[in-house]
Amino acid sequence: MNKTYLLGVDLGTSSTKSALYSTDGKLIAEAVAEVPLYYPKPGVVEQENEDFYRTAAQTIRECVQQSGIDARQIAALAFDSQMAGVGAIDDTYQAATRFDSWLDMRCQPYIEQIDTHYGDMVTRLTGCPPTCDHGPKILWWKEERPAEYGRIAKFLMPSAYVAGRMAGLKADAAYIDYTFLHFTALSDAQKGTWSDELCAALGVDQAKLPRIVEPWHVVGEVTEQASSEFGLAPGTLIAAGCGDTAANALGAGIVQPGMLFDVAGTASVLAASTNTYFADVTHRALLTMRSVIPGLWNPLAYIGGGGQALRWFRDHFFNTLHGELQGWSFELYDQLIALAAQVPPGSDGLFFSPHLGGRICPATPEMRGAWIGFSWSHNQAHFARSILESVAYEYAYYLSILREAVPDLALTETRAIGGGARNDLWNQIKANVSGVPYQRLQRTEFGSWGSAMIAGKAAGIFDDLTEVAMRHAQPASEPLRPDPEIFSVYQPLVAKHIALQATLRETFVHTLQ
Repeated sequence: MNKTYLLGVDLGTSSTKSALYSTDGKLIAEAVAEVPLYYPKPGVVEQENEDFYRTAAQTIRECVQQSGIDARQIAALAFDSQMAGVGAIDDTYQAATRFDSWLDMRCQPYIEQIDTHYGDMVTRLTGCPPTCDHGPKILWWKEERPAEYGRIAKFLMPSAYVAGRMAGLKADAAYIDYTFLHFTALSDAQKGTWSDELCAALGVDQAKLPRIVEPWHVVGEVTEQASSEFGLAPGTLIAAGCGDTAANALGAGIVQPGMLFDVAGTASVLAASTNTYFADVTHRALLTMRSVIPGLWNPLAYIGGGGQALRWFRDHFFNTLHGELQGWSFELYDQLIALAAQVPPGSDGLFFSPHLGGRICPATPEMRGAWIGFSWSHNQAHFARSILESVAYEYAYYLSILREAVPDLALTETRAIGGGARNDLWNQIKANVSGVPYQRLQRTEFGSWGSAMIAGKAAGIFDDLTEVAMRHAQPASEPLRPDPEIFSVYQPLVAKHIALQATLRETFVHTLQ
């Protein structure tokens, strides 16, 4: 029987999404299931590893049933998953603890401890400054829950947990793929190995860390038991998969140096593609992730609530004035954007700081949002446009660091995905501020397609992932090109925004001391 289908599964923070594709990239079926978050105590955010497994089984079954295909036609599957949290298994590959979410801040004292003593070393070797990720979380379990820590055989990601259970693996076969390494605080990213230096400095036993593999490494096959739970044929190949940001970048065709990737969602993420590794030791704003594509790196940074800030403004100010019920309304967004379009570039001197829940890159959790420079002449339209421009200014700050670190990198285009990518005014503002053309894509699903491509390579269906990714990530329209005159207007405003952020940081930090 011809194996002409591939499965990609995205294990997100709040939902699991499975998608079935034909090998020519056509979406055949997809299904989504909610994944609960648990808040047992203030500041504690956990998930059940079994929920990842259960929802993966549910959504994969739904895809197969919707499609009406014979499950034996599915050549392979791969998972991508959230990246900064960490799970754990015992010797039998069963969950040893709940999943310690990236939203959980219990490990904050260990972040500070690592930063104080080994901050530059961690940044230099992993490509990521100390943050709420695997290393501090592992130290929390070691120091605060020694009994549970003793039962842990391996720390791993949701993608490896579900795939390993499906394949019937034992703990000694647990794995992590190399796109997660920047978030470990324990790796040598350039070598693609665990760092003896960091593990010794942090006192982490390397025996509790999984083996490091390529995303398309075949980790096993669907067992008889899993076949009945997932509706798949026994023996279906399972690839290692990758992190969700890496899968999205691959699905969007970010596979050549100089390309930029804007995930315009609740958070606003800007990633680049370069064939040069660098660690942002000076600014600690960019984190450098390994791309799925060998030899490429994805320096990235993000705003914790870029898109969320616009929604907050819509719900609490614009909604009320326009007599609308709160909720998701694209029509109301269109009205808001039309209003912002009436204001000239620079919002007549009004600046907005989009860090309502703290600044992520560089890490300044004390920061909060602010409007600066408003006067009697400013109205609602100015406030709306200043939010749009603030995200563009933050992106320009990230790019200034990138250009400084990799001066010979020519930035060719920005590919935008997420809800904000539908907003042509916002895309044009970002193009005018950055000086880089903005491009929307025909596809609407990227992470699951990125994982499906990885599955295809694991099964030998795809050879060159760069070629496949580029071929299937086609433009939806002509790119929005930067206006040279408006670009010139924005450059001193970018510099002023960066200076204002530094002032705000000092203000908030000293106020809370």
